[in-house]
Parts: sequence; structure tokens; C-alpha cells
Amino acid sequence: MSDNGRKIYAVGDIHGMLVKLERLLDRIPFRDDRDRLVFLGDYVDRGPDSRGVVHRVLQLVARGLDVVCLRGNHEVMMENYLKDEDVAFFLVNGGASTVHSYSVGNEEGRCVVPDTHKSFLRGLKKFYETDDYLFVHAGFRPGVPVADQADDDVYWIRDEFIASDYDFGKKVIFGHTPFLKPFVDRRKIGIDTGAVYGNKLTCVCLPDEVFYSV
Repeated sequence: MSDNGRKIYAVGDIHGMLVKLERLLDRIPFRDDRDRLVFLGDYVDRGPDSRGVVHRVLQLVARGLDVVCLRGNHEVMMENYLKDEDVAFFLVNGGASTVHSYSVGNEEGRCVVPDTHKSFLRGLKKFYETDDYLFVHAGFRPGVPVADQADDDVYWIRDEFIASDYDFGKKVIFGHTPFLKPFVDRRKIGIDTGAVYGNKLTCVCLPDEVFYSV
């Protein structure tokens, strides 16, 4: 999994909580020249500063850090909104706060999403795989090869994945479903700990399986 001592730091659902993201980045012992950051999606919606979170992640990428960014279901909804599709569904599922964050300071309060942020949304990965781990936003459908997984499952699945002991051949690191503390079993690790609901933002360091939360 790691070469030359490289570690992977996987970060759970941020949901516009920029202050918690900054605190988490300050806390983890990430080495710029050696380690990898993996974001599991849901950068936007519900929290107060979705635009700030996307901007901060883009700053990390611009610094030349080894950053992998996955797509979450809330980015799927935001992309649809920007295409004028499923607008009400997006707004009632936390998208109103995202629209507000992209409207502050703009003329007439219009929602203006920069092209760089639109490109970021388009470029997000469905899942990410290393020699030892699979990283995904929500999870995988048990019994279905990873390469054949439907988008709806990768971005939305919950109980069928979490309750299953199906072996995908590698440990799965996932977000999407909030827990009070990280979910750990022999097949999977869930690191959405409800940062936007008053709980913590969590990162897991691999292969150590050491958790950092703020």
C-alpha cells in the first residue's frame, strides 16, 4: 500500500464546514512531499461555506500535493442543479446553503459558480483504488464487481453495503453514512462522523488505521 513510507490520509464528508477542514489539515501529520490526501466527496451542501471548501481543496491541488478527489452524491446533485435539472431536490437537500455561499458578494446576490469549480465537479472520480484499499463515497453493491457498479450505488448506497460482509478483495474506505465515531470492521472503514450535524470531521491515516478528528 505504501512505498517509501508513504501514507494515505482519507478525509470524510466536509459539507461546507471550512473551519473544521482547516483545523483537520492543521492537525494531521501530512508530509507534502510523500503522502497522499483522498477526499471521499460531499464537499458541498448543508454547511455554511461550500464555496470555501472547494476553493481550499483546489488550493491543495494547485500546490502540487498528491490529492485524489472523489465525487459524492451532493456533487451529483449540484452538477444536476447547474444543468437546471432536479433543482428543487438539490435545494431541499442542503443545496440552498451552497447557493448562498456562491451568491455572497456577487452582484444582485446571484449564484455564480466559477469555471474552475465547475471543472472540479466534472473531474471528480467515481472511486479510487490502490493495491490494498478501495475508496468510495457511499459504498458498493455486494456481489457486483467494482468496475460494474452502478452510479446510484457508488453515490447513494447505505444499509445493503454496510451490513454486508462481502469481500471486495480490498478494505473499503467510505463516507456518506454518518456515525458518531468511525465505523470499523474487517472489510470496511466508514469515516463520515457527521461534521455538519455538530459532530466531528474525521480523517483516517492508512495503513496505520489511526484516526484524526476535530
